[in-house]
Amino acid sequence: MRLIALAAIAATAISAPALAGTPASAKMEHHGHHAMDQADIVDTAIAAGQFGTLVAAVQAAGLVDTLKSDGPFTVFAPLDSAFAALPHGEVDRLLLPENQAELAGLLTYHVVAGRVTSDQLAGRTLSVETVEGASLVIDATDGVRVGNAQVVQADIMTSNGVIHVVDRVIIPAG
Repeated sequence: MRLIALAAIAATAISAPALAGTPASAKMEHHGHHAMDQADIVDTAIAAGQFGTLVAAVQAAGLVDTLKSDGPFTVFAPLDSAFAALPHGEVDRLLLPENQAELAGLLTYHVVAGRVTSDQLAGRTLSVETVEGASLVIDATDGVRVGNAQVVQADIMTSNGVIHVVDRVIIPAG
C-alpha cells in the first residue's frame, strides 16, 4: 500500500509554471551532480524507504510515468507518518480505483513544474502554481512551510527534479 504519492503529484501536468514571478534564470539545475548519475523522483522515493504510502498512491493514481519523465519537477513529499496522520480510513479510501482522479489531484497539489531548491526560496514568501492547477503558498522566512506542512528535509536532488520532504499531507483549500 506504499506507493509513490509524490510521483503522482508531479505526473499529471507539466505546463504549470514553477514559481509565479520567478525568472527562469533563478530555477537552478543540479548542485554539482550530473543528472545521469542520479535516480529519478520515483526511484529515489522508493529507495529512501520513508515514502511507501506516497509511492503506493502515485502508482494508484497512474502518475508513475509522469514522475519518471524528464520534468523537471519539484515534489513536496509527505512522509509515511504524514499519511498516517490523516483521518482513519482516508488513505484506504483514496487508494480505491473509483477515487483515482481525486487521488491524482491531491498528489499533483504536492508538485510544481521546474526544479526549485531551498536556496532559491530562502527568506521569501511566494505563491506557486501546482501541477494540479491551484496555488500553494511557500513561506521560507523562518524555516520552510508549504501550505500546512513543514519541510523537514530539503534538496534531495534527482535526475528529473528535486524532492523536499514534508511532515504533513498538503490539503488543497476547498
